Amino acid sequence: MNIQEYFGRISFNQPHKDADLQTLTAILEHHIQTIPFENLSMHCGEAIELDLQATYDKIVRKKRGGWCLETNHLLFWALQELGYDVCMLGANSYEPAGKGYAAEINHILLKVVIKGDPYIVDAGFGGSYQMWQPLMLVSGKDQPQGPGIFRFTEDNGTWYLEKVKRKHYIADHSHNASPDSPEMENIRKIHRFTLEPRHIDDFKELNAYLQVSPDNILQKKSICSLQTTSGVLALVGWTFTEMKYNYTEEMDLVNITTLTDEEVEKTLKDKFNIVLENKLVP
Repeated sequence: MNIQEYFGRISFNQPHKDADLQTLTAILEHHIQTIPFENLSMHCGEAIELDLQATYDKIVRKKRGGWCLETNHLLFWALQELGYDVCMLGANSYEPAGKGYAAEINHILLKVVIKGDPYIVDAGFGGSYQMWQPLMLVSGKDQPQGPGIFRFTEDNGTWYLEKVKRKHYIADHSHNASPDSPEMENIRKIHRFTLEPRHIDDFKELNAYLQVSPDNILQKKSICSLQTTSGVLALVGWTFTEMKYNYTEEMDLVNITTLTDEEVEKTLKDKFNIVLENKLVP
């Protein structure tokens, strides 16, 4: 495993003498714009190993993406190689359908400390809730980024991340969507976590469980999403969505297309730069 090879994979060629915030921000941006958040292995009959070498080979050498357990593990390795003070954390994702947080930890994220200041870094949430830059770990502060305004709140050692949503303008759509419902206002909860350091082995059971449990979203849907310089692309099943952030004042532009099986394969190659070895069943 070679840091220069990783840099080549994410098209990063900037000077990086210091393990500083500027370099961290640039690496995260390059990572999320070149490495898709995807669970396609599960829908191609491929097992997902929680092993750094396997993850490195899959993402860096085979030019694939991965879900949070893979892509954040790879980023953790890269940041360690560059001399960052970084540790893994475990989070419980918010599940809108159940209107609550997952009972068990089901997400991995990173904490990076720079000159005594802690930041949260996450390259593995995907979709429109993916952060574009590191977030300062401070409670109650609005942190505006391309996707929207992120905010942490802390309660008795538990941290909560949420995002202020914008309205959506859906092209070719008779009625256009505002945030989910009036009582939800425009806040979307993302996940909660504590600052207890974790090891990748702590997630091995989760990695195995998610690949066999029929009732989790990753089993139910084939997902591939990639951040762009202006928004996000997402392929969920046969539905391809292109979102452009802040297309007009406080409004995101959304284009939705339903694809055929042949178009799914072509879209993966053209839009996400992914060529699968095995047949995908969307």
